[in-house]
Amino acid sequence: MNSEKLTELAQQLRVDSVRVADTAGSGHPTSSMSAADLMADLLANHLRYDFDRPDDPGNDRLIFSKGHASPLLYSMYLAAGAIDEKEFLTYRTLGSRLEGHPTPRLPWVDVATGSLGQGLPVGVGMALAGQRLGPAPYRVWVLSGDSEMAEGSIWEAIEHAGDQHLDSLTLVIDVNRLGQRGPTRHQRDLDAYGRRLRAFDWHTIEIDGHDMDAVDAAFNEARSTAGRPTAIIAGTRKGRGVASVEDREGMHGKPLPDAESAIEELGGRRSIRVRVAKPAELDTPARGGGRVATIELPRYDVGDSVATRDAYGAALAALGTARGDVVVLDGEVSDSTRTEAFAKEHPERFFECYIAEQQMVAAAVGMQAMGHVPYASTFAAFLTRAHDFIRMAAVSRASVNLVGSHAGVAIGQDGPSQMGLEDLAMFRAVHGSTVLHPCDANQTASLVATMHELSGVRYLRTLRGKTPVIYGPDEQFPVGGSKVLRHSDADRATLIAAGTTVHECLEAADLLAQEGIAVRVVDLYSVKPADERTLQAAASDTDCLVTVEDHHPQGGIGDAVAEVFSDGRPAPKRLVRLAVGNMPGSATPEEELRASGIDAESIAAGLRLLVAQVIR
Repeated sequence: MNSEKLTELAQQLRVDSVRVADTAGSGHPTSSMSAADLMADLLANHLRYDFDRPDDPGNDRLIFSKGHASPLLYSMYLAAGAIDEKEFLTYRTLGSRLEGHPTPRLPWVDVATGSLGQGLPVGVGMALAGQRLGPAPYRVWVLSGDSEMAEGSIWEAIEHAGDQHLDSLTLVIDVNRLGQRGPTRHQRDLDAYGRRLRAFDWHTIEIDGHDMDAVDAAFNEARSTAGRPTAIIAGTRKGRGVASVEDREGMHGKPLPDAESAIEELGGRRSIRVRVAKPAELDTPARGGGRVATIELPRYDVGDSVATRDAYGAALAALGTARGDVVVLDGEVSDSTRTEAFAKEHPERFFECYIAEQQMVAAAVGMQAMGHVPYASTFAAFLTRAHDFIRMAAVSRASVNLVGSHAGVAIGQDGPSQMGLEDLAMFRAVHGSTVLHPCDANQTASLVATMHELSGVRYLRTLRGKTPVIYGPDEQFPVGGSKVLRHSDADRATLIAAGTTVHECLEAADLLAQEGIAVRVVDLYSVKPADERTLQAAASDTDCLVTVEDHHPQGGIGDAVAEVFSDGRPAPKRLVRLAVGNMPGSATPEEELRASGIDAESIAAGLRLLVAQVIR
């Protein structure tokens, strides 16, 4: 499409952005208008996409990191014939696929955006998948706002893309000068962005984003640049084309005051339809494929002592041998998380993300969008740094496996900065998540394989220290289940635990049994969803439940158990929570457990008190 027609298309995109926001009574038309020339040229001349086949592995990927510019994206879909006028006008209404910020409710949207600073990191993951796991000659186009260039996650992505020479990745920065409340940090100093990007080995092109010939030349240059990612730094004007709002503060996130006159000023409505070029045919049948074979999981003998993180690493390597779609990412702690076992056996599918947890999780989200099954690992404590990416992964309907090692005070001398004590709460709060906390090696190996077949955000919590193997290698551990490890008709209370505290509870139960006090012990390895039937039976039989967890009292196992009885079903007379209520220091694992009151002796002491004073 030539410059004259592209200019008309850009005006159409502006008009449609104005009128759809006006119909909805909300939205961000001015942020859409600034980038209309850029996106008109991309749609008509450079994007390779089959809207009838959104799963085509050759399709380019287009991510609106500035997701608030959704009126522009949906106007592009309208111009491409992917949606019709009737659906277009449902923008921001109940049940519409055209949400205020894009989500994968639309088949052409790979990931949800709207939380700024996330689109580029996800795009890096997609580009990595194409470069390392191909063949996939698609390009990744990311439209970013200038405000979000202040986000640290953007610079994690920029550094990683430069280091990995991701020449299939193009970042388009819409430098329109104005953020939500006023000017951005660098306003229209295009070279301020360029200097920083070039320092990370990016190829940069600085242009007037409203000069259609310059825009088209920049896209051509980006497509022909090899060995480096490209950033098109485009100077634009917010609200372009309507004098009453163009480059004016106070118009962010608002429909135009007079949409009818604005549309007239923009030249009126148009009905241009764009025939978007389709991708070349690929020999590969589908994204993410790979071999499928019987999984030969590691097997451990009952009575052995094995760290669950060791079992995780061995199981992951075995899973990778049987499933060619498995990819593994790590945050420069693979020797601790034990993903190094996978890296040694499947180096082509291992991705070192260094100490950049936001980028690691984002890359996993990008890779799963391309059909791969990612397992991303770091210390449980450090996953909290990526919480917003995890939250948005759920909004993206993403299927990712996240694994946190070194959980709880049981890690010992490293102290509280390294102790994951909030992770269960964080992951339980994520929509549709699955939260698993195994206590021994065979249980861990089984759950690693199970996670591969699940959907949504899955979290596995592993342990630094060795724990006794208490389950045989053929034991089954369904999600939503539990294991009753001690049981009798004379049980006076039920101990409920997961991970390290399972073994402390078993020891406490043995101590109490010597005194004639029978207690039930439940291994609640599936923290979410929890085994409601077993917990309800325990409440009915013993009338006293005691949860024991190496985690803060809020949001973990205690809350998971309490929620089972929150809908009016018969609850136990007593629900006692033993958890890490203190601020730990540095000490041996045994000393840490004792100081937090979750070692066997403390558990037994608490049960003696309950039996003596409460239970009749």
